[in-house]
Amino acid sequence: MHQSDQRERKAVKSGGDGITVSSEQQQRLCSVLLPFSYVGFVSTRVHISSQLMIVQMGQQVFSLIHLERKKLLCLIIIITFALVLAFQYFELPYGTNILAQPSKFSSEKTSTLSNTSIIHHQPADSPSASEIFDNVTLNQTYSQHPFEKVNETRLYEKNDTVSRPVVIGVNLTREFNNSPSPSPAPAIVPTYLTPNPAIAPTKMLSNDSEIADSMNDERFKPLQDDVVNVITSNQSSITSFPVKVLETMSISEMDKLLLQNYASYRSMRPRWSSEVDQELLQARFEIENAPVVTDLGNLYAPLFRNVSMFKRSYELMEKTLKVYVYREGSKPIMHSPYLLGIYASEGWFMRLMEANKAFLTKDAKKAHLFYLPFSSRMLEETLYDQNSHSHRNLRQYLNNYVDTIAGKHRFWNRTGGADHFLVACHDWAPSETKQRMAKCIRSLCNADVKEGFMLGKDVSLPETYVRNAQNPTRDLGGKPLSRRKTLAFFAGGMHGYVRPVLLQHWENKDPDMKIFGMMPKSKGNRNYIQYMKSSRYCICPKGYEVNSPRVVEAIVYECVPVIISDNFVPPFFEVLNWESFAVFVLEKDIPNLKSILVSIPKKRYLQMQLRVKKVQQHFLWHRSPVKYDIFHMILHSVWYNRVFTARIR
Repeated sequence: MHQSDQRERKAVKSGGDGITVSSEQQQRLCSVLLPFSYVGFVSTRVHISSQLMIVQMGQQVFSLIHLERKKLLCLIIIITFALVLAFQYFELPYGTNILAQPSKFSSEKTSTLSNTSIIHHQPADSPSASEIFDNVTLNQTYSQHPFEKVNETRLYEKNDTVSRPVVIGVNLTREFNNSPSPSPAPAIVPTYLTPNPAIAPTKMLSNDSEIADSMNDERFKPLQDDVVNVITSNQSSITSFPVKVLETMSISEMDKLLLQNYASYRSMRPRWSSEVDQELLQARFEIENAPVVTDLGNLYAPLFRNVSMFKRSYELMEKTLKVYVYREGSKPIMHSPYLLGIYASEGWFMRLMEANKAFLTKDAKKAHLFYLPFSSRMLEETLYDQNSHSHRNLRQYLNNYVDTIAGKHRFWNRTGGADHFLVACHDWAPSETKQRMAKCIRSLCNADVKEGFMLGKDVSLPETYVRNAQNPTRDLGGKPLSRRKTLAFFAGGMHGYVRPVLLQHWENKDPDMKIFGMMPKSKGNRNYIQYMKSSRYCICPKGYEVNSPRVVEAIVYECVPVIISDNFVPPFFEVLNWESFAVFVLEKDIPNLKSILVSIPKKRYLQMQLRVKKVQQHFLWHRSPVKYDIFHMILHSVWYNRVFTARIR
């Protein structure tokens, strides 16, 4: 009884709810259930591990995708940047520049010849008619230029110093809005270039007359759209010029800017190579390394910045230079030289250039330069409508002309016009050529460094007043020094703002200063000429623009020119040392004009007057050109600037 009670209690204790489980049964049951429990535990861990592994793999895949996306984004940025670099560096002609402002990547390192070996490149395919115009970069610092070498002129002249006026006080120069405007749409290529017969010319000058009248009525006021919009087109290479032009730039500051531009400015890289590029590069090498010359012939060393370089450059021009003249265009604007008056320089050059056999070539592939034979004077005479007070149609005519030659010939497109040049003396020529012709070498009478004239690329054209087309050198020379009793002389119309100030201070104020307004007319303008022939100094103030024919007139009549025209670049500035034979007075110093002149020592004056006689040969027109005359000097300045700005492919 006692044992049965124990078993029952044990059964109840072990099985519960009346289920009897013995110890043996429990052991068996555990042995059976234990494997299943272990399998469940293992499967649970495997399931959890699988989930963790899937999460980790997902994170790795996501990180990989994120990394690849970063790499892809960086790759896109690099490719885009490379494309921008390619457009800027190789100057691809598809629309305007990618970058609005010139960057450090667009500035081209100066091409140098470390040795004399020349590598010839095979020409590529001919380009399309697309062009670019914004290709000017000027570094703030500049490297040494050949002009900075020891000047050989010191071998011929000692203790010859030039005193410069100190730049102080208020500047009287006009201020214009130089902000660029949106690029104009390209001009439609015309089917012909004939002046519109509906526009009646306001007046026509006869080119048949042997004697021209005085210059009284031949100067034009600046037009309204010029005053408001000077240098407006962002197609001009000038508008992207990073160097700020001073309000008043002295002649010494122009010297520095010229060297700086030669060191940094380069024209458009040719779109395909040509042998003429190598010839220009070789010419530059020879000019920069010109030996010191002792046999100068009829050259006078003190007149030049570096007479050895000039002589070598001139010799290479005579030996190498070939010019192609476009036949396109109709008269009277094209191929119609006008030989009289104050704008005669462009006409005389056109006449002599088109008739020249030494420099002309009919094979454009051999040409180093391409001449655009239009007359800015006849352009105004033919197309300008006085009632319009605008010459936009004149600009459009020239733009259409460029489109015509660019569509018919491939040579404009090869360099964007950088190897093309024009010769224009009218006051409006700078604004008329600032769009499609901006990259050309522009030989301009109105050479104002503040209004878009680029030293080192453009050329200052002498403004010559020709009164007799049959004998342009008539009345040459002046009285001997002993008969030059007048200290200073000026007579002329009250054009611009400088001349009224000059008369206000000096008209009838001093017997030594013969300062007048308009002089009474005389046959052949004899009174005016006689005053210049008998004066020691001839005052050359600016008119409406910076240029004046009095500068060349003073030289012709052997009178030392006194130039009062801020920011005026004198002719042949690339090679001539103007301060050796001329006096420059700032506009603000007009009240001190006499004291400036009388302070010049007599020895210094005699030196300058001698040099005026020596430099005279470079400013004379001849019906048949002679060595070193004005025709050859203009062509040489164009050649010289092309040599120092040309690039190779």
